[in-house]
Amino acid sequence: MENEERVVRLLEKPVKKGLLRLVFSRIGLIALLFIIQLAIMVTAYGFFREQLPILTVLQTIFTICMIIYLFNCSMDSSAKLTWMFIIAIVPLVGTAFLLFTQSNFGHRMEKKMVDDQINKTKNILDQPENVSKELEHDGSGTDDLCRYLNRTGCFPLYDHTAVTYYSQGEDKFEAMLRELEKAEKFIFLEYFIVEEGYMWGRILDVLTRKAKEGVEIRVMYDGMCEMATLPTDYWKLLEKEGIKAKAFSPIKPFISSHYNYRDHRKILVIDGKVAFNGGVNLADEYINRRERFGHWKDTAILLRGPAVKSFTLMFLQMWYVGAENPDYESFLVEAEPVPEAKGYVMPYCDSPLDKEKVGETVYMDILNRATDYVHIMSPYLILDGELETALCFAAKRGVDVKLILPGIPDKKVPYDLAKTHYTHLTEAGVKIYEYTPGFVHAKVFVSDGIKATVGTINLDYRSLYHHFECATYLYKTDCLPEIEADFQNTLEKCRAVTPETIKAEKFSTKFVGQTAKFLSPLM
Repeated sequence: MENEERVVRLLEKPVKKGLLRLVFSRIGLIALLFIIQLAIMVTAYGFFREQLPILTVLQTIFTICMIIYLFNCSMDSSAKLTWMFIIAIVPLVGTAFLLFTQSNFGHRMEKKMVDDQINKTKNILDQPENVSKELEHDGSGTDDLCRYLNRTGCFPLYDHTAVTYYSQGEDKFEAMLRELEKAEKFIFLEYFIVEEGYMWGRILDVLTRKAKEGVEIRVMYDGMCEMATLPTDYWKLLEKEGIKAKAFSPIKPFISSHYNYRDHRKILVIDGKVAFNGGVNLADEYINRRERFGHWKDTAILLRGPAVKSFTLMFLQMWYVGAENPDYESFLVEAEPVPEAKGYVMPYCDSPLDKEKVGETVYMDILNRATDYVHIMSPYLILDGELETALCFAAKRGVDVKLILPGIPDKKVPYDLAKTHYTHLTEAGVKIYEYTPGFVHAKVFVSDGIKATVGTINLDYRSLYHHFECATYLYKTDCLPEIEADFQNTLEKCRAVTPETIKAEKFSTKFVGQTAKFLSPLM
């Protein structure tokens, strides 16, 4: 009873709802730069009216130089076109904002600290040699993918790890509560969204009890929660209950644009024995306790066995960013193998602060190696040229490529923007469906009955380029038929996208999508 009262007091704490969100966002920065440029133009016109032709020539030369710079940089081609358009229209604003993003201003120290932790632990986990040898000549490319991933971090490929797939957030939630009750040594939670309500209240009740029993609890949430769902001092409230907590990369006005470098991961590790991953955050809509955008369709997995160690490492790397004496050895424990578990499991993550597009590369590897089908669920569809080409190429060579997207959007502009890809994809043979009961938040690829990936990585620029992400690659595991069955069951609740439905879209939808498309790399 006493513990429940503590939880209620925590949940009744007034929440900062982000009244100053504009100040903290890229929109605020762009608006400020636009005002500065306008002021400069007005001032220049007043003082240098007679030299206006010369100023126009100088601006043209400046714009051409910036375009040449863009042509020669390593940026994605779609992003280059966006920046060229912006700089051509508003040279000063565009250039200032480009330099702001390219220089990682406000994030240089964060990048250094993240890189430091990754480099320190790049070889901390052993790569099971017997596993890589088993797959060396099977033609799946899984061993090649493992080698690629280990260029960017420490991502062993494991066998004897049991995987349980959850086709709804509600199922994952109940499993979480059961596993949390078993904790004896430590509980690590890393989530993009933590929001006060029934789901977090139930979890917090267990955490406070376990903390009193001596279990070490660590909770990490993205700094954007402090603008939207939690008080800025929420970590202090948790620490009073014996729970270690921190916000990753707290928001700073203008400097840390709230769209970039967010910790979008969802990880729960218990005693190093079990780990959860998937799309489900800690908020009531994810378990359909609160209705937002119709029925909320989400997925998750539970790992039990040696592969859990990879998620423990991922959590600790982020937790110890900036720490002087990180302790990895105490928590990187060996989990008991599950002899009867079939297949191979490879947890992996993606950082926006390096030059590797890990999440996109894994998706493209699945598409390029598929022979029968690739079935996909994603909440967003904001593609760069490479990923769109990979989807089309797979379909054109006879692979059954199906996409399930939301029928009810959570955000109008990304929803309208997704529809701008429909014509090109469907003409190539990609089949697109929209989930009529509501919103799909699952991030799932399943292919040929032998491969799948379940995690946090959306098919949009934020996930693929700008966020910290994680997922689990599965090869020949026991749960693969369940993942495909879930896709087929979900498909029955969808409407098909056809040339007729594309043509019948509202003018406003087409206008918003096509107008926003040139800004899609920034969304």
